[in-house]
Amino acid sequence: MASRSDQHTDHTTTTRHTTTTRHTTATRQAITPELRRWIIEQAQAGYAAPVVLQSMRDAGWDEDVAADALEATLQDHLNELAVQQGQPAAVPVPEPRLDASPAQLDCGDRTVNVLLAMAQPRIVVFGNLLSPEECDALIADAQPRLARSLTVATKTGGEEINDDRTSDGMFFQRGQSPLIQRIEERIARLLNWPIENGEGLQVLHYRPGAEYKPHYDYFDPAEPGTPTILKRGGQRVGTLVMYLNTPEKGGGTTFPDVHLEVAPQRGNAVFFSYERPHPSTRTLHGGAPVIAGEKWIATKWLREREFR
Repeated sequence: MASRSDQHTDHTTTTRHTTTTRHTTATRQAITPELRRWIIEQAQAGYAAPVVLQSMRDAGWDEDVAADALEATLQDHLNELAVQQGQPAAVPVPEPRLDASPAQLDCGDRTVNVLLAMAQPRIVVFGNLLSPEECDALIADAQPRLARSLTVATKTGGEEINDDRTSDGMFFQRGQSPLIQRIEERIARLLNWPIENGEGLQVLHYRPGAEYKPHYDYFDPAEPGTPTILKRGGQRVGTLVMYLNTPEKGGGTTFPDVHLEVAPQRGNAVFFSYERPHPSTRTLHGGAPVIAGEKWIATKWLREREFR
């Protein structure tokens, strides 16, 4: 009769052998053009991704290799179709590490909770991103410098007052203070996006009745002023809205295309990304009117390249 020690050794050896075999199998299995064509054919025939993945596993493909091949091939295929239909090509976007469906993310100086994650459109709601003290400090630092909020004038590349946006706001320079620098470093780690690719943090104040009607954050390629705007860092590819207080009523962040409203809760945030400047991203969003109380938020817009 084998001892417990012998049984443990046998089990460990078997596990290592299985892991090594899987690694060797995965290394041997190449994602060929033929495989990509076959995956596209299955998708065009109407087979759902889980069915295609199971077929690949039944054929002897390592599950991780099959999943990677399926995801990459379908994403490339959809991008090609979009470009053929006249849409701009997709670009890399900020993305929190949610592959393992974590409940929390380590952001270095703070643990952030993952409250909701939607794939299409890409929307993630975070909890505990900012401390109450940080929220209060941002409001106090911003308050003396508030002015009527402007929007980017896509016809000229400048800024203008927009009747759809009835808030007051101001911008901090990137890294302007230790508080701003600490928050920007946290955001960069949370979203896996370089600090230098972010615009300066904007703080906005909404009084009762104030709102920001549904809009897109990317710059419309068809507008004459867009090339001038893009010189400073390329397109916007992601938005993070952080709630600095909790209004009594109203003031949620709405996504009309998917009938979603994120309630503003102090310290929480909503992130969404858009891989191309096109309505197909379904990132139409707005700030619902404040019904009672007031709303304070801080917004971070993320660009393709370094923002100057």
